[in-house]
Amino acid sequence: MPMNRIKSFFELEAAGGIILALAAILAMIVANSPLHTFYDAFIHAPVVVQIGAFEIAKDAHHWINDGLMAIFFFLVGLELKREALIGELSDIKQIILPALCAVGGMVVPAAIYAAFNYNNSEHLAGWAIPAATDIAFALGVLSLLGNKVPNALKVFLVSIAIFDDIGAIVIIALFYTADLSLASLGIALACLVPLFILNRMNVVRITPYLFIGLIMWAALLKSGIHATLAGVALAFFIPLKNKKDPEHSPLEELEHDLHNTVAFGILPLFAFANAGVSLAGAGISSLLHPVPLGIAAGLFIGKQVGVMGAVFLALKTKMASLPKDTTMMQIYGVSMLCGIGFTMSLFISGLAFGGVPEEFDPRIGIIGGSLIAGIVGYLVLRRNIKDADNPTLAESNDMYLGTDELKKH
Repeated sequence: MPMNRIKSFFELEAAGGIILALAAILAMIVANSPLHTFYDAFIHAPVVVQIGAFEIAKDAHHWINDGLMAIFFFLVGLELKREALIGELSDIKQIILPALCAVGGMVVPAAIYAAFNYNNSEHLAGWAIPAATDIAFALGVLSLLGNKVPNALKVFLVSIAIFDDIGAIVIIALFYTADLSLASLGIALACLVPLFILNRMNVVRITPYLFIGLIMWAALLKSGIHATLAGVALAFFIPLKNKKDPEHSPLEELEHDLHNTVAFGILPLFAFANAGVSLAGAGISSLLHPVPLGIAAGLFIGKQVGVMGAVFLALKTKMASLPKDTTMMQIYGVSMLCGIGFTMSLFISGLAFGGVPEEFDPRIGIIGGSLIAGIVGYLVLRRNIKDADNPTLAESNDMYLGTDELKKH
């Protein structure tokens, strides 16, 4: 019986978000207890990998962020390719609204953060921190509302998060790149050639791709471009279909195999290693510092303003219509959930500030803003998903629906 309950838990849609939250809470408890010395020793433990003259010497924290998170980005890349070819992003009518919402949901939070920190060039480096959405947390909160949630609403949230991921990947590549090593970058780019050849030759065994991907990751690590981008690049070359066996999808099979490892292993470990915010000596000044305050305002206020602004623009210009069987208040609740920026926000924060600066802790703003957005978003949706059962309210939704309704998943 206990094993059945454990299995049932991990099959829950919210399981990934719950485990992620527990890992973050555990990190904060440990970081503010007598065990904090063990926590610090763990994340700063040196790990050296050497093959001949080639050496990578990083502490555990960097191995998690630069190494294990490359697998997370690899999974993101696999999902992006599948969605673009056969999924939600393959239909232009279906992607206009979430694409606009994602852009609005990145631009406005970044602008709000910049407004808080415009007078300090070092602080401005964190402008992209509130621009991302954590899909695991957001979907976890949405799934707490049960099966009354319209399927189109879930698809809408997932689609926004996918475009958010694309935006985050582009931002990391363009704006968070250190001094370039052209030789290492050349090796990384050269790896794309054999990957392309493998794909065109319909090689469906994954091992050759992973071997070349590992070389590309190591080269990017030395190049100055963030190594996790190797995971995204590698994913685009994994074949979606086996030409000799159309029923077999190497990409979908690999995506399925990696999902639990990432959701229940890599992301919780990342959260544990990055969410250990020490509250020792923290006061009102820490909470009101422009960086964490700008992040929290960007996540909670900026996301909903950006997403809903894009919705109103799309409806006004008739570029798109609301997803079928959804109401404006439900879309507003989803815009709140888009303010949960935990994983990617922590990741970009580490790139922007090279860790945690002494004078402020950006993680306070990330956790605080995400928590408020998640709670308020849940409350808004809980009220309006219940109300959606009311025929009168359901009928009133017809005014928002045009002829080009977005299809259900």
